[in-house]
Amino acid sequence: MKRKWISSGSPFEAQIGYSRAVVDGDWIFVAGTTGYDYETMTMPESVVEQTANTLATIARALEEAGASLDDVVRVRYILPDPADFEPCWPVLREAFGKARPAATMLVAGLMTPQMKIEIEVTARRQARA
Repeated sequence: MKRKWISSGSPFEAQIGYSRAVVDGDWIFVAGTTGYDYETMTMPESVVEQTANTLATIARALEEAGASLDDVVRVRYILPDPADFEPCWPVLREAFGKARPAATMLVAGLMTPQMKIEIEVTARRQARA
């Protein structure tokens, strides 16, 4: 299978030179994704709403690659404020409760002060019955 590049339509992809996701065989690598609503280019203030937007963007990329959040094997959470992580747990549990991927949470600055979370995932497509 050829390598496939997936775009979310974010202007940052073209400006910086990256893809939302890269599919290589059965593996799908989704770039660090923040809480923008790419249709309106707005960012919610709440970290929980940003998390929901982030997961929706990731889910769309995975769907285009022939996979879902249930296929995620590795996830990295990056937050500037570690206190913001726990409020996100219910949304994350809903998204990843079935897949139960290996996970890491890092504390680091993000591109703008409005960004409260960035999520990066790796998934592997499974044979579907």
